[in-house]
Amino acid sequence: MIPEKFKERMKLLLGGEYEEFLEALEQERYQALRVNPMKMDREEFLRKAPFSLAPVPWEENGFYYKKEETPQQPGKHPWHEAGVYYIQEPSAMSAVPFLEAGPGERILDLCAAPGGKSTQIAAAMRGEGLLICNEIHPARAAILSENIERMGVRNALVLNETPDRLADRFPGFFDRILVDAPCSGEGMFRKNEAAGEEWSPENVQMCAERQREILEYAYQMLRPGGRLCYSTCTFAPAENEGSIGWLLKKHPDMHVLPVPMPEGFAPGHPEWADMEEVEEMEETAGQTSGPEAGSASGPAPGLEHTMRLWPHRLRGEGHFVAVLEKAGETGTKEQSAKQEAEKLPAKRTRRRDGEKGLGEKDYAEFSAFAQENLRVQLSGIYLRFGEQLYLAPEETPVLRGLKVLRPGLHLGTVKKNRFEPSHALALTLKPEDAAHAVSLDAEGRQVKDYLNGLTFPAEGEKGWYLICADGCSLGWGKLAGGIMKNHYPKGLRKNW
Repeated sequence: MIPEKFKERMKLLLGGEYEEFLEALEQERYQALRVNPMKMDREEFLRKAPFSLAPVPWEENGFYYKKEETPQQPGKHPWHEAGVYYIQEPSAMSAVPFLEAGPGERILDLCAAPGGKSTQIAAAMRGEGLLICNEIHPARAAILSENIERMGVRNALVLNETPDRLADRFPGFFDRILVDAPCSGEGMFRKNEAAGEEWSPENVQMCAERQREILEYAYQMLRPGGRLCYSTCTFAPAENEGSIGWLLKKHPDMHVLPVPMPEGFAPGHPEWADMEEVEEMEETAGQTSGPEAGSASGPAPGLEHTMRLWPHRLRGEGHFVAVLEKAGETGTKEQSAKQEAEKLPAKRTRRRDGEKGLGEKDYAEFSAFAQENLRVQLSGIYLRFGEQLYLAPEETPVLRGLKVLRPGLHLGTVKKNRFEPSHALALTLKPEDAAHAVSLDAEGRQVKDYLNGLTFPAEGEKGWYLICADGCSLGWGKLAGGIMKNHYPKGLRKNW
């Protein structure tokens, strides 16, 4: 149910386009997925995919699909479990391309759950550099960690922290920061009825205040010359132009970058930046006459370069995106020295203060496993927590005292006289990275049996095998006596 107060506000803002907008909210929402190029490139996916697909214009790896035209649902296909794609609302794919993430950078996704945008960033980084994915809510942080694992991301850490604690630890540390801010969720009204039921003008204002706190901490963590991308899934001016206008006024060294807008996007409205909810808007209603209205002048310069995604203008939900840059030279000597001091020393790759480091025996077990079963060199900082072994990116800063759910790639478990590889490790590997691999037909019965936890007959040398679907890793199996024992995690097994 769409709230009446919301309708009143949108009628004032949109003028003659209001009826078209309201009609769009009554339509079926669009379904989409985003291909993971670390698992399968776009062209191969299009050749092999058993789905009816159409491209999402603003994300080269994004595709619409229609449930009624897709006999096998993407969420119940083995490729989904292999991390070949992420099912994601099309407008939610819009912000990350403007971040322009690349290999070797230090990137923060500050409000990262459930992980769609984090895994989109990770795909652009190609496993190189440092990606910190943070989520303040513990349950949502756990889901984020699961999605980072499923998509085969090697270079990400998952934290469950508050923005202020991160800002205190990492001033000027990140090259790029994404703030997909918690918001009133107005853009999700047709996707999620609960969003409409929970909406109120007071909640909009509360969200705006929270967003400004988050933006302040993001500003503190962004290095000079760094890029900040801000997005919401709401139409509320206070949470969009209002929050960005607030940041620009407080920090004159931040400016909005004018970026090419994909077809269907509309510019932001500087004149909406200082509007509150309906009562105050009524006083200024005559200043607006639809999404194209307004002048370049406003409370803060550059707001006309922000972007709005309207559901009656494109095939997606409501969204807002702003791309900002912090003035200053990139990589000053002082900044570089500070960042170097905050990194884990490379020479201590096997021990950290206050944690149980790797002993010679522990490392010998993993080394023996890797020598026998892997054909790829794993670089990074080895960390041990209890029996669990992790590989953190080389750029990993000291994290002592912070809530860390995933301190890098989980390699596996160090047990007495042996090493047991993790599911996460399997999902990062290609068939050629493993000494032994079995590729099953993604459309066949055997792959479904594997995902259900069943064993199957196989020939070959005994030992660990990387089990794949159409060449994309799914998990581990262990061959002994002509039987492939199933090591797919019990909590993930499917009854398909």
